[in-house]
Amino acid sequence: MHPPGNEARDPDEDGVHLPSVEALTAGTLALMTGYAQAAADCPNRSLMARKLVSNLFFLSGHPHVSPPMRTMLDNLRTRWQLAAEAAPMAGPDRQPSPLWHAAPVSVQ
Repeated sequence: MHPPGNEARDPDEDGVHLPSVEALTAGTLALMTGYAQAAADCPNRSLMARKLVSNLFFLSGHPHVSPPMRTMLDNLRTRWQLAAEAAPMAGPDRQPSPLWHAAPVSVQ
């Protein structure tokens, strides 16, 4: 017997453990907040947007989500996919900041 509220942690028919809808929703909302508060040139924006797309995909397929909610989540995922594609990617071509420290020539 599981404590109340842990039903979503039970394995489905394939034996796969799914995260609870609440945990996935909380993580997604936190990512949305971080994305909204990050500067436009933040190197992590594209990573946050791609993770949001992933979370929305898994939320829309979660067995505890109603069909109307699935439709809404699919629509959100489409919009976030466009944001993920438009966000600049973090990469080695970024210019160093004056706050960066030079890498040491050797490690002791």
